[in-house]
Formats: sequence, C-alpha cells, structure tokens
Amino acid sequence: MAGIEPTRLRTEYTDNPLGIDNPNPRLSWQLISNEQGQKQIAYRIIVTSFDDEIWDSGRIESGQSIHITYEGQPLSSGQRCEWKVQVWDKDGNLSEWSEPAWWEMGLLSQEDWQGKWISADKPALLKDADFFKDDPAPLLRRDFIASKPIKKARAYVSGLGYYELSLNGEKVGEHVLDPGWTTYSKRILYSTYDVTELLQEGENAVGIMLGNGWYNPLPFRMWGRINLREHLTIGQPRATLQLNIEYSDGTMESIVTDESWKVDDGPIIRNSIYLGEVYDARKEQAGWDKPGFDDIGWKQAILTTEPIGPLCAQSAPPIKITHSFSPVLITKSPSDAYIVDMGENFSGWITLHAQGTTGTEIKMVYGELLNPDGTLNANTAACGQIKGDKEPQIPGAPINAYQTDVFILKGEGIETYTPRFTFHGFRYVEITGYPGDLTLDFVIGHRLNSAVEDSGSFSCSNEMFNRVQEIVRRTQLSNMFSVQSDCPHRERFGYGGDIVASSEMALLNFDMEQFYAKTTRDFADTVRTNGGITETAPFVGIDDFGLGEGSGCVEWGAAYLLLQWQLYQYYGDKDILEEQYVTGKRYIELLKSSAIDNIIKGGLCDHEGLTPKAIELTGTAYYFYCVYLMMSIAMILENASDARRYAALAEDVRKAYNARFLDAETGRYDTGTQFCQSISLFLGLVPKEQRSAALSVLIQEVEACDNHLNTGILGTKYLLDVLTNMGQPDLAYTIANQKSFPGWGYMLENGATTLWEHWEKEECTFSHNHPMFGSVSEWFYKALGGIAPHPAAKGFDKILIMPQIVGDLEWVKASYESVRGLIICEWERHGPAIEFNISIPVGATATLCLPTNIPGAVTEGRKLVSLRDDIELVRTEPGWVVYAVGSGSYSFGSVLK
Repeated sequence: MAGIEPTRLRTEYTDNPLGIDNPNPRLSWQLISNEQGQKQIAYRIIVTSFDDEIWDSGRIESGQSIHITYEGQPLSSGQRCEWKVQVWDKDGNLSEWSEPAWWEMGLLSQEDWQGKWISADKPALLKDADFFKDDPAPLLRRDFIASKPIKKARAYVSGLGYYELSLNGEKVGEHVLDPGWTTYSKRILYSTYDVTELLQEGENAVGIMLGNGWYNPLPFRMWGRINLREHLTIGQPRATLQLNIEYSDGTMESIVTDESWKVDDGPIIRNSIYLGEVYDARKEQAGWDKPGFDDIGWKQAILTTEPIGPLCAQSAPPIKITHSFSPVLITKSPSDAYIVDMGENFSGWITLHAQGTTGTEIKMVYGELLNPDGTLNANTAACGQIKGDKEPQIPGAPINAYQTDVFILKGEGIETYTPRFTFHGFRYVEITGYPGDLTLDFVIGHRLNSAVEDSGSFSCSNEMFNRVQEIVRRTQLSNMFSVQSDCPHRERFGYGGDIVASSEMALLNFDMEQFYAKTTRDFADTVRTNGGITETAPFVGIDDFGLGEGSGCVEWGAAYLLLQWQLYQYYGDKDILEEQYVTGKRYIELLKSSAIDNIIKGGLCDHEGLTPKAIELTGTAYYFYCVYLMMSIAMILENASDARRYAALAEDVRKAYNARFLDAETGRYDTGTQFCQSISLFLGLVPKEQRSAALSVLIQEVEACDNHLNTGILGTKYLLDVLTNMGQPDLAYTIANQKSFPGWGYMLENGATTLWEHWEKEECTFSHNHPMFGSVSEWFYKALGGIAPHPAAKGFDKILIMPQIVGDLEWVKASYESVRGLIICEWERHGPAIEFNISIPVGATATLCLPTNIPGAVTEGRKLVSLRDDIELVRTEPGWVVYAVGSGSYSFGSVLK
C-alpha cells in the first residue's frame, strides 16, 4: 500500500466546477501522508464522460500534481466529465484510486450561444440631468412549457450592468451583483447554474431583473472632472439567457432570450452603484416571474445593437453574501433619526423590516463615522468627494453624493427590503421616516464580497496583533467586488498601486488564484495603444503622472507584472505568463522609451507617506522592478535571448539609479527617508558594499521618529520586510507594535475596525476602509509565522520556514493552505527553549531556519537532529541553523541562549 493518498481533486483551481470554457482544463490534486519525506514519483489519470473513457494518461513519471493539462478527446459545450487519479509513492507503491471529481463545460464558442441580447425599448437620455430622474429597473419574463419529464437543465446567463435571474418565482443561485466587472468591450462574464430542481413538467416561467451597475453609471464629475460615462462601455441594461433542458427521453430544448420576451418596469425606480436604490413596493407586480402571470399590458423586448465583447465563463469567485449579523446598537440622533451601529465597518447591505401606511418613505444613508453630536458623518464615503456644495453639480443631482437607499412602503403588513443593484461601505446607517420604534431585530447586516476561500490563519500572544490581523482581513474582504478596490464607497476602482502594496497579504490570507488571474486579464484588456498599463482596471479615466494615452504611472502599472509572478510562485500558473508575455514586453518597451538616461521622471510615489515624495527615485526603482520581473518571466519561459536583454537593461537601470540617487559616502538614497532606503534595499538596487551603510541610514531614520514608521502605500510593505531580513526583526516588531501615531495600534486605539487610508484620524476626506496598509499581515505570516514561498518556488513547491522570535511574543500559530496542501509553523517559548510544530505538504520541500545559538542541541521528536540522516544540515550561521526537510509533520526544539 502506498504511503500517500491523492485528495482534494480540483479542476481549474475549483472543486467540481460547473460551466468552464477552457477546452483543455488543468487538473490538480493534493497528497496526504502520515510519513515524513514522502513524495509522488508517478501518476495516472482517467477521465470519463457518459460512462465512456475519454482519456487515460497512463503512468506518467512525474512528481507534478498541479496544472496537469487534460489531453483526451475534444470536449463539447455542456459536456460533463468525471475524473480520478492514482499515484506511486517514493518506494514505488501504488495508491488506491482517489474519490472521483467532476467538471462540466460551459458554452465553448459564441456560435453555441443561441440566446440574444435583449432590453427594454427606452429612448436614449440626451441630458445629464435626465439620468437623475426615475428610471425603473426592467423586468423581463417569458412563459414556456416543459412538455416531458426533465432529466437535467442548465441556465447560462449574463446581464449588464447587473442581473437577477429567477425561475418559477425562485431566485437562481447565490450570486449577487453578477456578472463581475470587466471592460465590457473586451469581455463579458456569464454564469452557469444547475436549475434542474427549479423546473417542472408543464408550465414554467423565467424572469430577469436588470440593474444599471457599471454599464449605465450616472454622469457625475468625480472630483469635478471624471465622468465615468466617457471612459466605460455603456448602454441600456440588457440580458442574455440560454436555458438548455434535457428531457428524460434524451431530447433537448433551449429557452433563449429573443424578441418574444415581454418587459415592464419593476419596483426599483432608481439604482446606482454609488447613490443606492429607490425601491417603491407599491409598484411590485406579484407573481411576475411565475407561470400564468397576466402580462398582457407588458411591451415586447427588443434586441440590443450596441457593440460589446464576447461572452466568457466567469471563473473568478462570484460576489455573495458571506456573513450576516445583527447591529450592536440603535440610538436616536438630535434630529430624531435612528442611528444604527453595525459594530464594524464593512461592505454590503442591510435588510430592513418595517410596517406602515402606503407611501411611507424610509430613507437610509450610510457612512463610516459619527459626528461628535451623534449624527451620521457620511463624508468619507461620498462618491468622488461630491459633498457639501451649495448647488448640485448637475440639475437634479443631489448636492451630496452619499450612499442612500429609499424604501417606499405599500402598506401591507410587515414589509422587507434588501438592495439588489448597489452596495455600500459603512458602519453606521442613519434611518429617517421609519414608522414606529426601530429595534435591533428589525435590521440585519449582510457582508458581501467575492467569495474567496480562506487560505491562511495567524494568531499570537500579542492581542493587538490579533486585532490588527482581524481588521486587515475585514478590509481586504470589503474591497473585493470582482475587482480589488481601494475603498468600497467613494471610488471602488481597481487601482494597481493598492494591489502592489497588498497582494501578498491577500495571497497569504485567501485563495486568490482565480481572482488575481481575472485582475491580470483586466489590466491586459485596458492596455493603451502605446503599450501602457492603466492606473485602474477597468479603466475609468484616471492617469495621474502617467506615460501617455491614458496609461498610468509605473508604480501602479507594476501590478500587472507582479501579479503574474505571484500567480506563478504561489500557484504554479505558468500559462498566464505565456498568455501575457507579449503584452508585458510591450510595456517594458514603453518604459524604456519613456526613461531619460534610464531615469523615469514622474510618478505617484509613496502615496500617503508622511515625508516629501522622492518622485524620480520611485519611478526609476519601479522601472527596474518591472524589468527584473520581466527578466524572471522570460527565464521561466526559457526565452534566453529576452532574459539576457532584460538582465542587461536591469543592470543599466541599476547603475543609473545609483549614480543619480546614492550618496556613496553615507549610503543615503535621495532624501534618505525610510521609504527611499527601504525600497532601494528591498529591490536589491543597493551595491553589496553599500548595504550595511544604507541599512544604518534606515535605522537612524526610524529612531529619529521614535521607532515609528512614516512610510505610505508602498514603503510600509518594504520597511518591515527589509528590517527583518537584514537582522533587525526586533526593530520591525517595535514599529508594528506601536500604539501611538502613526501605526496600526493608533488606528485601533481610535476605534478603527478596518484600515484607514491615512495614518491620521481624518474625518472628512480619507477612506476608513483601505487595504493598502494591510501588508503588516504579510509580515505576520512571513516573519512571525515564518511561512513564505522560497524565491525559487513554483506553486509553493519550495518553502522558506524562518520564524522570528522577537519582542515579548510567547507563541505564534500560523498556517497556510497552499495549492499543494497545508503548511503549518507554530512555536512557543519555554524560557530559553523554543518548541516548533512544522508541517510540510507532500509535493513540497522546505528550507527550515531555526533560531538557536547551540546548533548541536536542536532536536526533532525529542531526538538530536545531528543523529538523523533524513534531515539535511545545510549550514549554520550566527543565531541560526538551516536544514533541508521533506514533507511531513515535525516537532523541533532549539535553545536560544
């Protein structure tokens, strides 16, 4: 019997996916074993479809267990495949077959789509003011007959901007705010649902409700200048559906969207991403999505003609309600409004129950803060900083672009309202016009986010760090609505700079493969004609200090290449490197042509740092970083000539950087700030002989700030990393542990439940739900928990375990569910002795660095490691001993003094 067992079979990173459109899906599995040092030496996969074998890989001599490309018979739309795997262990023993897994294909070509795009027949709005008038969300419906017993039914559906699908009066699936936001001229995502149980033999009805979403935004001038309608692909809300029904006798039928569908106005009379909804329950049409409804007064739907991109299967996690909870307090403000405190800042909705007379208007305004008098402060969440003007920006527009929902009662018993086509970032809700007494049980909060799975966990004996970890995770989830946003209220855009700062934090906490693969393609979809990467993806018209034609600055553009590299390191995704290679090369050529003597002159620098910006240093450092990443990608793809060319260019940029910014006598870079020193050291720009001096300058700068940081969006990530990896982990710990300004503890001391955009407690402009300072969680995992991908990792096949025993920490528990399996590093002090529990998944090896001043006293399982021949001693160095270990669970012990 084999010493390993294949488990958790996944297709395209997903458990049993329904509706994928990769014609050659990638298969992965994890391996479990009770033995140390086990590994796979070979595998065999069998795939069947409709009881016929369509691929037998045979025995493949390989340790590979991720990204095995299906190489069987060609697959067709809607085809369901079942697969299993068996493996041979290190001793040549064959495992049992795994439990079977399955996948099902979506619609593989545009020709397979029979459903047409349809919409309501509404005249185009010609004046900006008209967009702020009532414009009811359309209801689309059709009755049909299922003439025979039903064996299987699949709904393939999309809608712009948002849609909600129902069958026979029941909402289909758990997705909300579907589909995910993309550049609609390039790609539109569709979802696949198993709707077999929702259909019935005989009469049926299908309904689709449509919202504006990002496809029909309001013509605000955000910050007085950005009109989203000038930059996004826009139009009237539209839908497409193909409902494929397979009957028990083997015959097929498709119900599709076409001109036969009927359309009418629904009860959502206004809806906007930013401003919220107005829901008039008096306009509800009971049973509109059920069979037998009288739609005689409804109009015919029309085919839409505006050009849009092709339909693609939605592989990134959909947005769902991921947590529901009750408020903690309801009070009355001086103006007699109810103030509902949800207890934490988050993104999503509330459900409100109310009973009153017909026409009663209940207004809900959402914000992050309260004013000193207990009234709502909605300013930090106002769309595009549109607030407090004496006159509306556009006739009919609100003076304050606050997040607001309005619920108009129909006057029939207890009524319930939950938004559909908007979302809010908030902690507090101001409710006016509520009939009667509002109590806690009449309000429910719903957290929404892209439903990424948890991957990591971290806790330690420092309770403040545990609270910081909690608010970092909450902030990240608040900003994942198909794109990773900077904030979930006033902007909601997918900025590259926030991703550069926080992506590795996100990767260690959540399963981000499919989400960040989509993000990478989002940036590719918005590439400018000159090859430039945009500041946001999708592109919304922002190009601060960019490189022309709408491209953004290099610091923000670096997200495009960085994500590709991280997808390779964390998940082994080589395909995306190949897919994006030509676009990456074009970007490097733009940077090269934009540089003057290898110096980039402009950029956004260390946004929200507390020191003057070093603009040219930052732009040039990221120029180097992008070239270095492209060189690394070329090496992985075995493009030797490109790799040599990029290596030479990187060296030229490094020389120009040091000639321009380095004071060789002192080791000071440019103005010598914490940011300048940290980024230079982190990116490897500092000559070897100057690294000690550059570190000394950094330490002096930290000490001059009383051991506080003064870095911004980019430098904060680099500061803690550099100090830790260059022998100053206790100083990094001291910085992270500060409770006074500026720092994470200061946020907590001032009531933060999510991270702020600015280190200061600012209550008018800056967001209080911004992930960019979340890199401290990455430091928790990598430094305190000691878990990181080795620099040479491919899909975490090589792991670096190097826990730092620092400060007053007594214990740390960290784990990470890698693509290959669970990694654990836990440690606890017992006086000078340290106990470590380490787990390495099968398919990976680890470089294990244990802190000790007595290398010969290190034990594993209470036996001296020096007596073990299966744990290789790599080297010893002051304060550390380094081993190479294979998979398995280990109990190590070491002595610090």
